[in-house]
Amino acid sequence: MQHSTSVSAIGAERAALIDLSIEGWRFARAFGRMISKLDAGDAPRHANQARYFLKKIDDGLETFGLRIVSLEGQPYDPGMAVSALNIADFGPDDVLIIDQTVEPIVMGPDGLVRGGTVMLAKVSQP
Repeated sequence: MQHSTSVSAIGAERAALIDLSIEGWRFARAFGRMISKLDAGDAPRHANQARYFLKKIDDGLETFGLRIVSLEGQPYDPGMAVSALNIADFGPDDVLIIDQTVEPIVMGPDGLVRGGTVMLAKVSQP
């Protein structure tokens, strides 16, 4: 008996890969915050493990032409492929930057695959 892969199965597998990659990205970010609380002797080894983990996620996504994009520190534009959780906290004339990525953007060979979620901050004007 010969098995064939349906288009929906490929779509489900790709979606599962994206979901798992985003959760791995979140985990690595949380792990990075914990590393910052370790003493100087232990932190570098754990930081290297986190970087390796993120590289493996990137490599796995790249196999399918996908990549994770974080826009932290970038000026915010309403046309970006992100939902800003705290946009209501700011006025229309406020200059905003992306302060924190809650969920990264996923891009594919044909463009946007999944939009991201961010928290914004007001740029302090001198």
